[in-house]
Amino acid sequence: MTQIGLIDYGMGNLHSVRLAFKRLKRELKLVNSQADLKFCDALVLPGVGSFDPAVHHLNQTGLIPSIRSWAKEDKPLLGICLGLQLLFESSDEGVSPGLGILKGHVQKLPNELGERIPHMGWSPLNQVNKSPLLDKHEQNCWMYFVHSYSAIPSQKEVLAATAKFGKKEVTSIVWKSRIGACQFHPEKSAKAGQRMLHKWLQWLENGAKPPN
Repeated sequence: MTQIGLIDYGMGNLHSVRLAFKRLKRELKLVNSQADLKFCDALVLPGVGSFDPAVHHLNQTGLIPSIRSWAKEDKPLLGICLGLQLLFESSDEGVSPGLGILKGHVQKLPNELGERIPHMGWSPLNQVNKSPLLDKHEQNCWMYFVHSYSAIPSQKEVLAATAKFGKKEVTSIVWKSRIGACQFHPEKSAKAGQRMLHKWLQWLENGAKPPN
């Protein structure tokens, strides 16, 4: 069975993520150091809070080079919320460089008339490209969002799904080979979120093949 590590850098929603996987009868191993990665086949990078403090805390763990190497070796990784934003090169929210695993920048949500920032609540997903998190042509899958910033991938094929914010579509899922992430919180998205995490687990157990 695939061993999954949960990266613990002091800013992740660890309890809710672990509980969501426990409901699916899977235990996650906390990853605090490079040594912990030896026992993992896949990683989850959670995140709650601001970009610069998150980068700072990740730096303190010494895990940033290991996470970059993990991605370079194309091993499975799932980012959640701020964990998605950290995969990119930079953010309007701070001055620290991101992990740079995905090309692009994280921007503040557009100041649309009548739309509150942060974007908080349930929104349906619009599938753009294939990913293991969504079935083929799956639409109107509602997920729970809490965010003020949105990633802008430089490579269009990385964008797997969007969600509407005002009159615009903003990034909700990114996927490249075996590396993916969601801006929303599947662990807080009731049965729909549980189904999505289950799909990710099934994908892992079936060999983690990159989407065609």
